[in-house]
Amino acid sequence: MANSSILVVGGGISGVTSAIEAAEMEVEVHLVESEATLGGRVSQLRYYFPKLCPPTCGLEINYKRIKANPYLKIYTLTEVTEISGAPGAYRVKLRKKPRYVNDNCTCCGECERVCQGERVSDYDFGLGKTKAIYLPSPMAFPPKYVLDKSALAPGDLDRIIAACIYEAIDPEMKEEEFELEVGAIIWATGWRPYDGTRLDNLGYGKFSNVVSNMQIERMASPWGPTKGEILRLSDGVVPSKVAFVQCAGSRDENHLPYCSYICCLASLKHSLYFAEKYPDTRCTMFYIDIRTPGRYEKFLLRAQREAKIDFIKGKVAKIEEDPETKDLIVTAEDTLSGKRINERFNMVVLALGMQPSMAGKSIPGLPVDEHGFVLETEGIIPVGCAKKPLDVMTSNETATGAVIKALQVIKRA
Repeated sequence: MANSSILVVGGGISGVTSAIEAAEMEVEVHLVESEATLGGRVSQLRYYFPKLCPPTCGLEINYKRIKANPYLKIYTLTEVTEISGAPGAYRVKLRKKPRYVNDNCTCCGECERVCQGERVSDYDFGLGKTKAIYLPSPMAFPPKYVLDKSALAPGDLDRIIAACIYEAIDPEMKEEEFELEVGAIIWATGWRPYDGTRLDNLGYGKFSNVVSNMQIERMASPWGPTKGEILRLSDGVVPSKVAFVQCAGSRDENHLPYCSYICCLASLKHSLYFAEKYPDTRCTMFYIDIRTPGRYEKFLLRAQREAKIDFIKGKVAKIEEDPETKDLIVTAEDTLSGKRINERFNMVVLALGMQPSMAGKSIPGLPVDEHGFVLETEGIIPVGCAKKPLDVMTSNETATGAVIKALQVIKRA
């Protein structure tokens, strides 16, 4: 029997856009997100290009639209485990992890204040810690705390329960499995940074001052682990000389054979972060090709005009550390001059490639290619970076287009 509802898998900017626009057509929409909050990668950014807007702008507007729409239901901490059926009549199995915090939560923070146990913050890419009970992001939606029971210190649970006057703590919550019947599926599970520790020659995970592009985003954020200061992890000092290493894992047959699309733009944006806050910091970008497609060429010109940035066309061969100063020696070849370069920097930022979140995963009924990008079928429509590497603006465009396709599927069924 045909079903007229739509399932959106992934609560980042693409998924949220798809879900809202479908729901505003008065179609029943189920929005599923594996994390404890919506927002995805965009929520972790300081700014996104080309206008350098903070993520609070778009997310706040979208969350207001969600709260005003009765056709949209949200499931956080929930993953799809299996898809069966056909366009117009899909049966989807899901698994929901316990939050251990119920809907009584007002985000007052009293539980967090009395909690002693800590956990490493995945949201901050390991740069900071949270308490065992924590708000998943500064703009968490739904606005509720989440409890990591494995990180509790002795006596924490009793203290947390006693501190919560709203009786929002429920340590007996269980994992749930359930099914949904939907007519069409929009897949928006986004991306994750490529594992930099697999790039043996670049020192990520081995040298403290080799960091990733997304770690720079979290440091630059006023709500990040360093409160907006971009600092060397070895000594907490502002770097005076920074190297950006492009295509770290991308365009490499041994890692990601494709271009990750946004990496050059992200590094240019980071050079503007330094220019804005630390005008004396000098940046150098090591690149294969600088790719700023379409109107983003203006963004490159802006970085050249406003940031103290030099460009060296050449792939970095290796990075070594001075054990005394923790400075980094970058070895590369300048292919334009033919000269070998050995240059010292205070910090190196790796433009880690964009890998789809589905890479290495398998869900029965979900078609993916050899890299983990989701393949489009009549009733399963990938959007954003689940489809291919994209920027925020283009991800939203694919989300809007996917809604039209999904509506056609359920109307034809």
